[in-house]
Amino acid sequence: MKKYVLYLLAPLLLIIFLFTGCNGQATDNNKGSKKEDIHKESNHEEHSGEGLGAVHLSALKFNSLDIKVDTLPTRSLSGVVDVNGRLALFPQNKAMVTAILGANVTAIKVIEGEKIKKGQVLAYLSHPNLTNLQTAYIRTYNQMQYLEKEFERQGKLYDEGVSSGKNFQQTQANYRSIKGEAKAFETQLKQLSINVRKVREGNIYQYVPVVSPIDGNIAKVLVQIGQFVNAQAEIFRIINIDNIHVDLMVFEKDINKVREGQKVTFTVQSVPGKTLSAKIFAVGKNFEQNPRIVHVHAEIDQEEPFLIPGMYINGKIHTESTSVIALPEEAIVVEEGKYYIFLAETYQNDSETEWIFTPVEIRIGTSVEGWVEINLLQPLPDATQVAWDNAYYLISEMKKSETSHDH
Repeated sequence: MKKYVLYLLAPLLLIIFLFTGCNGQATDNNKGSKKEDIHKESNHEEHSGEGLGAVHLSALKFNSLDIKVDTLPTRSLSGVVDVNGRLALFPQNKAMVTAILGANVTAIKVIEGEKIKKGQVLAYLSHPNLTNLQTAYIRTYNQMQYLEKEFERQGKLYDEGVSSGKNFQQTQANYRSIKGEAKAFETQLKQLSINVRKVREGNIYQYVPVVSPIDGNIAKVLVQIGQFVNAQAEIFRIINIDNIHVDLMVFEKDINKVREGQKVTFTVQSVPGKTLSAKIFAVGKNFEQNPRIVHVHAEIDQEEPFLIPGMYINGKIHTESTSVIALPEEAIVVEEGKYYIFLAETYQNDSETEWIFTPVEIRIGTSVEGWVEINLLQPLPDATQVAWDNAYYLISEMKKSETSHDH
């Protein structure tokens, strides 16, 4: 009887075992299927997470920020050639004041930086050489006056046949010689700014003025009181900064884009926040070597007191204009080396309007006067609206939102 029961139970146990095994295999297969589905979903989420999230703003927040929203505009932007250079003066706007004769400096009437006029006295010189020059002129002038009368008298005698031609010719030669000497002395006295007529009358100047040959500012005082300066020694340097201009260095590869009349915007390194403008009036015709550059000259539109010759500048030459899609600089943000703008949409939520700003990656082009050329990576519908400003605020709000979701 026991054997009979065992024979009956054996098939039943086998059936139970097989059913349990199949069910376990089905469960394992189902688990594998779920794992695969989860992996697929994970991959999908990972792919969509590569971009940046959207920013949601209430109508109240949107209005308080005064965000400007509009479609992508087209704007005429010029091409730009980046250049460096310096502020410079033409030779006629610079002067070196020198001593005509060796003398001692007895007085200095100006200081460095002072604005002066042409003919203004800068200093006084004194030396026996200057006194000797004036007395020599008086002596020569008086001798010339005597020989002039003698020349006229000998001429009359020669015409009447009373005097010989030899006497007349000798008197003529002496008169012309002394007249040349007198003219030479007069030239030197005028160069020393001495009144020649008063010297003829016997007025001897002890102190000789040194005067400015141009209007401008004193750039350098190179002497001291009591110092002896040799003839042709430099005493003062004068510059006229009223005619300061921009001397730009344009590389060979860009010179074909540059023309007279083009606009230049630039900043000086000492005042980096101030942008000035100029207009090209001359393009050089000679290449300098190492590096290969051409000098381009531009006239500055504004007169600013802080502009000093020799200052280095960074500038942009604006070449031919083209019509491009562009946005203000405030509409663009840089995140991890990529440039983004924000698409703007509205959503009605419980009778309240909500603004949604979605970042879109772009490439940028020419940047001129606060406007930046936009190159889209994907075309957008014509009616698409974008934020024209507050891009940095929107990116910061987006980061806050992502941080809160992580927690």
